[in-house]
Amino acid sequence: MLNSLLLRPTTTIIMTSSRAFGKQVDRMRVVAQDRLGSAKELYVRHESKSFTGSEKDVFIKIHSSALNRADLLIRAGKYPGQKAPKPLGLEMAGVVEEVGGDVTKFAPGDRVMALLSGGGYSDFTLVNEDHLMRVPESVSLLHAGGIPEVWLTAYQLLHFVAKLQRGEKVLIHAGGSGVATAAIQLAKLAGAAQIIVTAGTDKKLEKALALGATTAINYKTNAEFSEIVLQATDNMGCDVILDCVGASYWKQNVASIARDGRWVLYGLMGGAAVDGHLLGMILGKRISLLGSTLMARSDDYKTELISSFAQNALPHFKDPSSAQLRPIIDQVFPLHSVVEAHEYMASNKSNGKILLNINCDDE
Repeated sequence: MLNSLLLRPTTTIIMTSSRAFGKQVDRMRVVAQDRLGSAKELYVRHESKSFTGSEKDVFIKIHSSALNRADLLIRAGKYPGQKAPKPLGLEMAGVVEEVGGDVTKFAPGDRVMALLSGGGYSDFTLVNEDHLMRVPESVSLLHAGGIPEVWLTAYQLLHFVAKLQRGEKVLIHAGGSGVATAAIQLAKLAGAAQIIVTAGTDKKLEKALALGATTAINYKTNAEFSEIVLQATDNMGCDVILDCVGASYWKQNVASIARDGRWVLYGLMGGAAVDGHLLGMILGKRISLLGSTLMARSDDYKTELISSFAQNALPHFKDPSSAQLRPIIDQVFPLHSVVEAHEYMASNKSNGKILLNINCDDE
């Protein structure tokens, strides 16, 4: 049975009309689950699938995808508003197979990557051309699968939400995560005066410093990380905080943030319930508390974000020896090991992106 699951897709039939563009795939691999729950619920199955969209859509053979924390929530049925299993995979990199009649930016054979609303854990996908980015020449298709979600999230948090300015100070939590490793590099590129990072292991902190962090704090050995933040900033605090932890950090975040600072909340790994005088402290320091997600944003918003990132950040993914930006990869799992990949992410041992190799046997 395992060997049958590893077979590559076989026959693809094109179907087009004057109003729609689509593809019929007779056999493709998809990661599925029959019920919500643990990673053990995931398995690879073969299915036929019809992809139908507009003439602005691009049909792509997926070469790689990557895991994100949201995938674990969706798998378990804990994503807001979710009641049943949903296709997993919020990003991908691959090669264009076919384009709709109104597509002007891409052609068959182009290497592309994209943010998805789901379905990245499979052999094929259909994406609007405005949501696609070209894979930089210096980046492999395997590694490119780890760029869209975390880099667009980090870019959004710093520039669209926090509106980071040159010379400002930034505090970034979960320093070993994909978003954090991207945010460190983007903050450095934007001219941040100080980039302070928290993480739970010295290995993650060493990586953060190598990427451009100026101060690295182990929250397991320095429980009161706000004291070190204030020491590093001459008691001024940080202008921007990127926080995916939430409730368990709120008091120290308030202590760590500068007056008129922007506290960007994009995750709740440390809980959502706050007990204390948070509102009074926000008012007293004139803090802007900004909540942000990306998956639920409108298509127009994502188009604007992708365009801005492609113009201002992608050019800095150059030759690895001189690149200012580069994806940080922790481990690569084959598609049939998706259960092990999810369990590894849940262990919190990763330091960078966890990739799924779907069709990258030649890399």
